[in-house]
Amino acid sequence: MAAPRPGRNTADVDIVAFARMIPGVGAVIRGQRVVTPEGVRAAAVHVEDGRIARVSGFDDAGDGHDVVEAGDLFVLPGLVDTHVHVNEPGRTEWEGFATATRAAAAGGVTTIIDMPLNSVPPTTTVEGLEAKREAARGRAVVDVGFWGGAVPGNLDALEDLHRAGVFGFKCFLAPSGVEEFPHVDERELREAMTDLARFGALMLVHAEAPELVEQAGAGSDPRSYETYLRSRPPEAEVQAIEMVVAAARATGCRAHVLHLSAADALATLPAPGVSAETCPHYLDLRAEDVPDGATEFKCAPPIRDAANRERLWEGMREGAIGLVVSDHSPSPAAMKGSDFLGAWGGIASLQLGLSVVWNEARRRGFAIEDVVRWMSGGPAGLASLSQKGAIEAGCDADLVLFHPDARWRVEPQALQHRHPVTPYARRWLDGKVKATYLRGVEIYRDGAFSGEPAGRLLERADP
Repeated sequence: MAAPRPGRNTADVDIVAFARMIPGVGAVIRGQRVVTPEGVRAAAVHVEDGRIARVSGFDDAGDGHDVVEAGDLFVLPGLVDTHVHVNEPGRTEWEGFATATRAAAAGGVTTIIDMPLNSVPPTTTVEGLEAKREAARGRAVVDVGFWGGAVPGNLDALEDLHRAGVFGFKCFLAPSGVEEFPHVDERELREAMTDLARFGALMLVHAEAPELVEQAGAGSDPRSYETYLRSRPPEAEVQAIEMVVAAARATGCRAHVLHLSAADALATLPAPGVSAETCPHYLDLRAEDVPDGATEFKCAPPIRDAANRERLWEGMREGAIGLVVSDHSPSPAAMKGSDFLGAWGGIASLQLGLSVVWNEARRRGFAIEDVVRWMSGGPAGLASLSQKGAIEAGCDADLVLFHPDARWRVEPQALQHRHPVTPYARRWLDGKVKATYLRGVEIYRDGAFSGEPAGRLLERADP
């Protein structure tokens, strides 16, 4: 057992690594602030064979067990990020499973679900899914699952992908940015959702209306963020989300709106059978602060103004938005440049999301339980990962020790994803992941990784 040293804050206690334990032998992690479904309390989490066997009172550590003393650190369930673009195979120079999952572990994320595009081939066939699995096998530091893709012409492949274990399907209503993953129109959306409803699958939608997503007119400055902002107006999201809600009502298919940016769309949400997510960058960044040429801030839909940001937070408070996930979408720096219209749109934040959201949430009066619900329990529920997302008996012992007050500076070269391009460069943040455990084994602690990659490839489980 590692006990606090005299004169030290208990949030800075030495951490005993689960990795030192003998497989199958019981272990306990305990602390004064364990975030359970019943609230934050002093508790001991008992681990057996990679699962949480029980959660007991703090003083019930058992006899003969190795004990991790978390002190005053928050003990969180591992985060679940259901919106990650890994890009491997085919565009591994953008990002790969080895680098993306290291970034995840360093950010307290123990499960990711990979998006079906930006890789070559995309996950629009069973063959494409198998190529993804082969690329990830033996390289993943955290657990990895896969979404399938719905594109024009692959209706016959959807049920086969479902049977092969994808967690649901993603489509675009506007151009995706890569030619091998074209967008669907309203008729194709309804056809696909009708089929998905037949076998109980979920449809994820990038919801922007293509007729309202267009390049700025002649004479506009492509280096100006305002130019890009005008090219993807809030009305594009509102109109597309109304289309999704109508399709869900007509087909009976469950639908999920990805990366909600426009707060105007909250008038339509929540809706029966339709859920929504947003991302750390929409809850933190403001259009007013984006310098000309700073394409590290480019994403689609775009970061909007401060008033819109505050309305998104109200949507979080009211429950219209239930998840916060990264939409981690990196690229080489050369694909960014200084032209907002030509630059690749994507923000890489797997390693930073927890700290960013914690900073913004607590200054608005939210508690750590809210952050855990948005970033762990909610995404786990979306993907029907019943063994993830909570510190309770029967769940995987995916745990995170989080120092809520540790102040640190984002240094791009210290980030684990493949390319150190980030709008958070040199930002000061409060709250830092100290250690991450996957099924009871330490995989990350204070900037260092433990052992060989041990992430599993997950498949959807039929209820």
